[in-house]
Amino acid sequence: MNSTSGDDPRLFRLSPEDNIRVALQELKPGERILVEGQWLQVQDRIPAGHKVAIRPIAVGEKVIKYGCPIGSATQPIQPGQHVHTHNLQSDYLPS
Repeated sequence: MNSTSGDDPRLFRLSPEDNIRVALQELKPGERILVEGQWLQVQDRIPAGHKVAIRPIAVGEKVIKYGCPIGSATQPIQPGQHVHTHNLQSDYLPS
């Protein structure tokens, strides 16, 4: 699976169930990205290959990638924010 017509071409959609997208190139704070036909503002620098939230993720909520949970949010994550080790605890690796 890949980008849909409602997604910015700089984002990669791995699975319809995901609450993240993968940045195909660096995204900078303040840039606008189109996700599922809705405009979001990038909140943080998102390096290429990293995850960006596409909807709100509450503390303890699962981050879904490839249609599967990969970890739990350790703090609230807003759409457009970088999702990485600073706000995500792995379900598979000890922290």
